[in-house]
Parts: sequence; structure tokens; C-alpha cells
Amino acid sequence: MEKGKSFPVALFNGVVFTTTGLYRVSDISSEKVAELVRQNSFVSAVGHDAAAQIFSNILEEDVATNRISFEQEVGQLAIALKLNVRPAEGSVLSYKEMQSIGYTFKLIERLE
Repeated sequence: MEKGKSFPVALFNGVVFTTTGLYRVSDISSEKVAELVRQNSFVSAVGHDAAAQIFSNILEEDVATNRISFEQEVGQLAIALKLNVRPAEGSVLSYKEMQSIGYTFKLIERLE
């Protein structure tokens, strides 16, 4: 990361690696997610409405569905929502279904 350069936290609806590099992935609580976003702002790369709604509730601000091509920068943090169960192929889950299945958050750090 360039000294003094700050990036917004990227939000994903699944654990993804957006480009070649070295990454570290760890668990993160919803409270820490909100704290990181408050400190750094965010960019939504969330491709599904229900996931965007979950992020919106946790962050207490609107997180839009935003199906963009995104490349995580070295030093940039990302947060991924990871479902506790892999849904059937082609499934588009509702907010209620995602709440029922359960999920965790993963902090994705691009190291190089």
C-alpha cells in the first residue's frame, strides 16, 4: 500500500479474489465490519439484493446492489458475506432465506 494512501473497503456478497496476488482471509464480526467502514468508507461490489440489504442493516446506511468489475488494490481491505451453506445452483435467495441459512463475514486483505 502506498504510504498515506487510503482505500475504501470493498464489499462482496461472496469470498472472491479479484486479481492475482497474495491474500489473507480471516473472520470478522459485524461490529468490526461497521467500524472499518466508518473509518474508511466503502465501495459496493455486492451483486445480490438480499446481501446488499444485510450490509445496509449492519452499516445503518444504504448499500446498493452494484454488479461491477472490481479489482482489489494491494493494501485494500474487503469484506465478504459468506453463507453458512452453499445454496443450490441457480438459487437467488431472499433476505429472509439468507437470515435463515445464516452467514459470517470474512476480512480479505490483499497483501501483494
